Amino acid sequence: QVQLVESGGGLVQAGGSLRLSCTASGSIFSVNRMGMGWYRQAPGKQRELVATITSSGITNYADSVKDRFTISRDYVKKTVYLQMNSLKPEDTAVYYCNADSSSRPYWGQGTQVTVSS
Repeated sequence: QVQLVESGGGLVQAGGSLRLSCTASGSIFSVNRMGMGWYRQAPGKQRELVATITSSGITNYADSVKDRFTISRDYVKKTVYLQMNSLKPEDTAVYYCNADSSSRPYWGQGTQVTVSS
């Protein structure tokens, strides 16, 4: 069983930066074999992929965040980060951490990011 705890959300002005963190419980062996990622859901919209990182560190980004967001992971701390720069009002959403095991996905509780114009 894996639990994901997110932190780092908040209110920021357009053009500002935030860093989200997501720390996983469970064995370090199991967690580090999982792909991890960030998704977001804005009011009235479906949840969408923001960025993912594989167990070997290969990253993937949604076109809307490329060159502004950076995903990374610390294998010792079992933590994945999302550095968000040049934030825009349209980045406002609840951001969810995801860990993808071979049997099922795990989700965090979500953290609110609000970008004011």
